[in-house]
This record gives sequence, C-alpha cells and structure tokens, in this order.
Amino acid sequence: MAVETTPASSPVPIAELTKIATEACDTALQGTEGYDHTKVGSWNSLIINHILKALIAATEPSTPSTPPPYRFTVNSTIVQQGVFDKKNDGVVTDVGKRGMHSASGAFWDVNRDGMWTFKYPGGEERGLDVVVSVTWFAMG
Repeated sequence: MAVETTPASSPVPIAELTKIATEACDTALQGTEGYDHTKVGSWNSLIINHILKALIAATEPSTPSTPPPYRFTVNSTIVQQGVFDKKNDGVVTDVGKRGMHSASGAFWDVNRDGMWTFKYPGGEERGLDVVVSVTWFAMG
C-alpha cells in the first residue's frame, strides 16, 4: 500500500509511482521463491536503479540545456518474513535467523519537497516484505 505524505507536490502522479515501483520489484524478484542472502543486495540495487531511471526519464525537461527539475533518493528494504522448511510443505518453522538488507541510492540536491512510501504486494507470496521509499527534491 502506498503512503502519500505530500501528494500535491509529487513530480509524478501517485498512480505512476506505484506502477514504476511495482514493475521494479517484479523485475528484480522475477523467479524468486524466497529470501536469498546472497542475492538480496542485487535485488535492492535492481529495484533502486529501475526506479531512479524511470523517475529521471519521467521528469526530464524537453529542452536538453534545461537542468533537471527534481533530484531523487530511493531506498529499498527487503526483510525476510521467516525461514521456510520446504521439506515440511512450506510451513514456516524456526530453522534460522531472519535476514534483512537495506540499501539506498540517490540523485539529489538540498531542496527537499516530498516523500512517498510503497509496500510491494508481491513480496508476501515469496516470504518477503519489500518496502520502497522515494524522496524528491525540487530544483530552483
């Protein structure tokens, strides 16, 4: 579920932010069946880079010499819900510790003006919680 903290100032409509974040998570987690500590850093990087590229492209000025109107930071946190014992029909058992990896990327400046948070609905079926936050900073 998306949380709109300052929707009036969003450089991209909230529906478009939701679409971009969902596509980023779908792409990064394609074929994933559960938390994998060796891959979670790559998943976060893919999510962050996908969202940053889409936001920069969506707000790019039509005149090449015009500076970008916004700067962005994107944070992606992936938390393992529990360790699944696949020999026991996928029933969650306490067979190991929970995993967590958090990462952020930025395309920013000092004039902040908004933030939006999103929980990826497709993570639950993989035993993951994926939370993405986007912060934007208006230029000039």
